[in-house]
Amino acid sequence: QVRLEESGGGSVQSGGSLRLSCTAYRKTFNDYCVGWFREVPGKEREGVASIDSEGSIDYADSVKGRFTLSQDRAKTTLFLTMNNLKPEDTAMYYCAAVTVDYCGGLDPYPYNYWGQGTQVTVSA
Repeated sequence: QVRLEESGGGSVQSGGSLRLSCTAYRKTFNDYCVGWFREVPGKEREGVASIDSEGSIDYADSVKGRFTLSQDRAKTTLFLTMNNLKPEDTAMYYCAAVTVDYCGGLDPYPYNYWGQGTQVTVSA
């Protein structure tokens, strides 16, 4: 079992920045692939960025060059630094994890541990 908790969401104007954090309660991400996903009502949940057990990072095309995924050295916290935010980035953002045997990259379906989400709202 992995309990995940996100923080750092909020409201910003277009062009602004936010940094999301995801902490695994009493665990590290050593044996997990982890990622950030977002969801807008009426649309499917989409992958934003993911990292596998070897440190390889994938980004959705829509966020490349603007978002950066990183981890702390202890691998207890996952960060998503979002720069040059756009109104279309408005969504509920979720952190998710799955054991390394079932890594799914930006596909949300293999992930079986999810945080409660943090809202990001970008105004024009």
